[in-house]
Amino acid sequence: METETGNETPSNVWHYGLMAEKWANFYPDTPELPYFQKQIERLGDPVLDLGCGTGRLLVPLLKSGVDIDGCDVSADMIHHCRQKAASAGYEPNLYVQPMDELDLPRRYRLIYICGSFGLAGGRDKDQETLFRCYEHLNDGGALILNIDAEYTFPGVWPLWLKENRASFPESWPEEPEIQQSADGSEYRTWFRRLDFNPLEQTFTSQVRIEKWQDGRLIAEEELTLTGYMYFKAELLLRLQVAGFEDVTIFGDYTDEAATADHRELIFVARK
Repeated sequence: METETGNETPSNVWHYGLMAEKWANFYPDTPELPYFQKQIERLGDPVLDLGCGTGRLLVPLLKSGVDIDGCDVSADMIHHCRQKAASAGYEPNLYVQPMDELDLPRRYRLIYICGSFGLAGGRDKDQETLFRCYEHLNDGGALILNIDAEYTFPGVWPLWLKENRASFPESWPEEPEIQQSADGSEYRTWFRRLDFNPLEQTFTSQVRIEKWQDGRLIAEEELTLTGYMYFKAELLLRLQVAGFEDVTIFGDYTDEAATADHRELIFVARK
């Protein structure tokens, strides 16, 4: 099942067209999977993968017998997710909706947002996302989401200093990242930063993608991504505003309490 709620493409994310193809072809790793399997064993299903993309986590969970639905803002990502699920013999409920407009017919024991919180297009939309997740949970259910600990990334943390932002927007790199898919298509990708605003805690990046077949350029796109950065205290407060009272914070998809040394903070918020 695939349900759409509009055909407009948000300008703040780049998960469309050739970028969606890249996700479907080249990003199969699932290091977070054991963590979510453990949480599902503890909390039960049904489960909602919010921001499911091409099914990187959803399809393996389907294969393990989990009752799981998927939702993503990108119809292109959902298209690839549906194809991957079908090739494994499954027809999950898949929805095309912005997460801040989440309106689904089911309620869930677990909703998770893996790697995509902060991409809804604004802090007001991120807050609305938390409200919507709370509404879509059964009593006793949980929302799990992660944020990057920005201060642990050596290439990013210096950008909070004025002198290191003087070069924005960056020039395109001279050499692309080159990846070849199973059908022989070649994807050439360039990334650059357009803006980094520590006052507003936002970043804007751009990608240029070319697709080549048999030595011929057959498609090219430029797409933009804007994200909103969060720290522990703000996100904890926003979860509490949304109605969550029992929130625990772990580090790097483990059972360890979060510390300043963890690169990702995992919030488990119970309804």
